[in-house]
Amino acid sequence: MAAKTAAQHAELAARHPNRVIAIIALSYLMLIADTSIVVTALPRIREGLGFSAVDLSWVTNSYSLAFGGLLLLGARAGDILGRRRMFVVGLALFTATSLLVGLSPSSGWLIAARMLQGAAGAVIAPSTLALLSTSFPVDPMRGRALAIYGSITGIGTSVGLVLGGIITNLFSWRWAFIINVPVGVVLLFTATRHLHETERHAGRFDLGGALASTFGMTSLVYGLVRSADFGWRDHLTQSALALGTGLLVALVLHERDADQPIMPLRLFASRQRSGANLARLLFVGNMMGFWFFMSQYLQDARGMNPMATGLAFLPMTLASFAIAFLVPRLSRRWGHAPLLMGGLAAVLVGMVWLSRSDASAPYLGSVALPMMLVGFGQGASTIRLTTAGIANVEPRDAGAASGIVSTAVQLGNALGLSVLVVLTAHIAQSAYGRAAFVVERTHVAMLGGVGFMVLALLAAVWTLSDREH
Repeated sequence: MAAKTAAQHAELAARHPNRVIAIIALSYLMLIADTSIVVTALPRIREGLGFSAVDLSWVTNSYSLAFGGLLLLGARAGDILGRRRMFVVGLALFTATSLLVGLSPSSGWLIAARMLQGAAGAVIAPSTLALLSTSFPVDPMRGRALAIYGSITGIGTSVGLVLGGIITNLFSWRWAFIINVPVGVVLLFTATRHLHETERHAGRFDLGGALASTFGMTSLVYGLVRSADFGWRDHLTQSALALGTGLLVALVLHERDADQPIMPLRLFASRQRSGANLARLLFVGNMMGFWFFMSQYLQDARGMNPMATGLAFLPMTLASFAIAFLVPRLSRRWGHAPLLMGGLAAVLVGMVWLSRSDASAPYLGSVALPMMLVGFGQGASTIRLTTAGIANVEPRDAGAASGIVSTAVQLGNALGLSVLVVLTAHIAQSAYGRAAFVVERTHVAMLGGVGFMVLALLAAVWTLSDREH
């Protein structure tokens, strides 16, 4: 029966493959772009809603934590209730919460609405990859679909940066979110017509695991961010870090004994998958800090407006686009390993270069060229990390495996940014004006990103040493 259902699903997708790929890819693109579309608007949001420099990180962290913390529960919901159904429900919720974000009258409202938006994203994201895998079970369409999907993480973030800057400058930062409403309505209409339901699996929801993962990560990130303002000796900082650590340990123990865990520990038995997801977490941790601090550097130190800031990221966007569409061909010629390692190394070199940038130096040599390196590396490595993260997964674990891949992205965003916010708060102490302080803070953040990339390269080496690879 399962084989018959999968075959029917693939047959229906084969009638309109481009439409199916477009619906799923555009939906995922909207989720990823919303991680970064806010980045170029951060200075305007800080001024308009009264955020402090440290608290501003919660504009992105609230979204990433809810997204990452509930992803595994969203994946289980897709397995039990149907991936198409959860895709449509999540898309409707994401559209509605995007409107709430755009209408935010205060900082507290914005953070709460972003958290709800992230929760809606957690319902959609696991279903996107699972629907893609079941719609296109064999090559060459499967390879093409996964290549497009894998490239979206890098491309979507870059598109969000450019689009957010343009919309913020021409209209308002609010419209960067309200634009999701018409896009979401169109996607809902087409999804109900062209996507077909997958087989449902009997099971129960692991609410204990979902709550432990969500509150554990939130508490850990809160403790890190609070330490930037109050120091490591602050009692609330220490309590939050201890609570977060305890909840994450409890999560592992709970999942080990749970009858139907949302995060089956057997998925971590593969060095290839575990190493790829660890490398992915470290990679996106670096990239979130890169976008967050570079956006403020371009506006507060180099005097660019939001539109110019968005366009300043264009070299990275174009480089990422270009290499992403060449990856399948280059992989067939050279293999996967050179692209993965070369891509991560290119990002590392770009981050070292940016750590030496000066506000008075020409944009081309100090910003555009290193950004191109980052873009090339991003496009080359993310596709391979995605495919390695779901390699050799049994059909029963498809939803959970795709959920873990997406969780690595979102938790990497939150943890990476939190660590870099703490580093910059404790190290950058320039007393020569706002611009000088921003430059110094950017240097510290970029060097912190270099550390993340060194660790990501080591994780990739560990991944490639797996005989399964």
